Amino acid sequence: MPLIELLSSVSWISITLFVVGIALLIIEMLEPGFGFFGVFGIIALVACIFVTADTVAEGVMLTVVFAVIVLIMLGIFLIMVSKGKIPNKFILRDSESKESGFSGTVDFTEYMSKKGIVTAACRPVGNVDFDGVKIDVISRGEFIDKGLTVEVIEVEGNRVVVKKV
Repeated sequence: MPLIELLSSVSWISITLFVVGIALLIIEMLEPGFGFFGVFGIIALVACIFVTADTVAEGVMLTVVFAVIVLIMLGIFLIMVSKGKIPNKFILRDSESKESGFSGTVDFTEYMSKKGIVTAACRPVGNVDFDGVKIDVISRGEFIDKGLTVEVIEVEGNRVVVKKV
């Protein structure tokens, strides 16, 4: 069957659904997560199958064949991943370490025992100005009004605990 006859037997709705479905799945691959684009891309492709099929039974059969092919491809991909044969462009090989200068959180230990002025009331979370540097802080459950002086009594990671002076 020549290509022109094949294309004339397929409706423009089928072609549109197919193109839209593939486009949505490509967008989904480029965006993290499984959401709107992936779901509607799959719906468009299944709708394309049903529009193209002559009967509902044929549409169901083609959809099942389509699903089996996708599951086989997923299985092959998972086998490749488990054996470490996944292409390098899919794996982040670089890592950051403290020795190379990377820090996941800001080191607030330099503020230990420092005094500052409360700029947003601590209820118990607030904001304190330490010589022009504003830091989010927490008190030990007490309410500290804006404008009062506080002192850092504990630093744990990015959690800075203050008390009223």
